[in-house]
Parts: sequence; structure tokens; C-alpha cells
Amino acid sequence: MIKEFNPENVLWEEVIPGGNHWSGLMRRGTALRITDLEGGANLSALFYNAEDKLERYNMPDTLKAQHTAFLTAGNVCYSDMGRVMCSIIDDSLDWHDTICGVTDTAMIEAQYGKTTFQTHRNEMFRSGKDGLLIELAKHGLGKRDLVANVNFFSKVIPDDVGNLSFVAGHSKVGDAVDIRFDMNVLLVLSTAPHALDNKTNYQPAAVKLSTRHVGIASANDICRNSCEQNQRGFVNTERYYL
Repeated sequence: MIKEFNPENVLWEEVIPGGNHWSGLMRRGTALRITDLEGGANLSALFYNAEDKLERYNMPDTLKAQHTAFLTAGNVCYSDMGRVMCSIIDDSLDWHDTICGVTDTAMIEAQYGKTTFQTHRNEMFRSGKDGLLIELAKHGLGKRDLVANVNFFSKVIPDDVGNLSFVAGHSKVGDAVDIRFDMNVLLVLSTAPHALDNKTNYQPAAVKLSTRHVGIASANDICRNSCEQNQRGFVNTERYYL
């Protein structure tokens, strides 16, 4: 179970409907709770240094430094400058996908059929890639800035020869993850379906965003001390803000 917090401490809340997208500035020392409102959510996330957007989340360094293929409580997300951008400080799940990327238009049309905004308006079938690109454009970014992402709430497992399969029902209604931001981060999100989700109906779940102040990582922080590399990563981040 994820820890409760005082609702009076919430700075703001917002719901992202299934199949939609969102972006915004998350300041150092704040935490974002992401809650699955319907079960089976997938939240694709990208992270950029808000002051220098050329610095962004680096999936290979994040996994290599922490000797993992997925993220959960105690893990952090590294930038390509070796700094800790954000940390998972609480989590009701044990696995968030880091390697499968997002859907594109061709994948969505092949699996769910073709729709357009002209005929379906906000009920159109959006891909994860399109949603992220729409949000990136709002901040002067584009296709070249679309890097490997995190898929919160989703789990994939390999078979004996390395083929990946999607674990249906991994996230239930009310499952949540707390992400503390250790830098000022431009956060870009999409709630489109996971690339390996084999459902035939386009029914992506909505998620709720809730933000509060939590302060910066302490000396005994679980994410800082989960491995030696994370200790060095936090030092790199702290020096950046001296």
C-alpha cells in the first residue's frame, strides 16, 4: 500500500483522460502522485531539465547505474549528464516498464482502427508518440527530442528466448506511484495504451496527478542510498544547484 498524505498539503490536482497528453514544470523538492483511476493505466513519461532542455532522461544510464531493467520505489531517473532528475519515493506496484517505448499512428490504426479529430473530436484514437510530440512542440521541442521513455503502471516480462509480453491487469484501480523531482523538470506525459497491450478496444485509462511539497533528498533517503552510483548522482545534482 502507498502511504497516505494530508490532502490539505496538495498544491494542485488534475486528471488526464485516457488517450490524452499533458506537460508542465515540476519544481525541485515537489512530489507528484500519479493514481490509476480505472485500472490498466499506462502513463508514458519524458523528463527534461527545465533550464536546459538539451539535458534529458537517459534510459540506458538509468538502468545500468542501478542494475535493473524496470523501475520501482528506491529507483531514480538519470539525465544524460549523470544527474538525478527524479526519484520514486513510494509505489504500490513493483514494476514500471522502461524499455518498450510508445505506440505510433500505424500501430494504433492496425490494432484499433482509424479515427480522426474531424469525426471523433476528443474521442479520437491518439498514439503515445503523437501525444508526446504535441506536448513537446509547446516547449520548442520536436521529433529529435523524443527519447526513450518510462511507462508507469505497465509491466512486461521476457520468455526464455527474450520475447517480451505485456502483463494484463498489472495495475488496479487506485494503484499509485510518488515521484519526487530532484531537479526543475519539464514533465511530458501521455495516457495512450502501452505498445504491447493486446486489447482490441481502444479504452486507455485516466490518471490523476496530485502535487505536494516534500523537500529535497535527505542524507538517509532511500533512493540516495539504494546503491553507490545513486549517491554520486545526487551529489552531481546538488552541485548543479549550488
